[in-house]
Amino acid sequence: MRCKNDEPYLCYGTMGGEGQPQTQAAMVTRLVDFDYDVQQAIETPRWLMGPTWGTDARDLSLEGRIDDDVVEELAERGQPTTVLDDWDDNMGHAQAIRIDPETGYLEGGADPRGDGSAQGF
Repeated sequence: MRCKNDEPYLCYGTMGGEGQPQTQAAMVTRLVDFDYDVQQAIETPRWLMGPTWGTDARDLSLEGRIDDDVVEELAERGQPTTVLDDWDDNMGHAQAIRIDPETGYLEGGADPRGDGSAQGF
């Protein structure tokens, strides 16, 4: 959870083994620094460095939706990469709720990589 002015502002989490801290850091950066909406922050293509979910990968894994120019630039710089499926299960399943501090409005999002959902009542 992240607070703003000592009030709850953002609740988020992800499955993903050793990749959890990387996914959570990417999500909070997208939400706080780049002001993505919650669903956009969750759906943006992911990357993970090293092993996750029991794999023994030692390279940079990229979802297939990451721009080809980025993959080529990484290769030119000598970074070993593996391009995975567009919506790869190994990237974890993230969920998030952001609370608007002025209105109390709740904005939720769920990961299409998994079977969760964000619902209001």
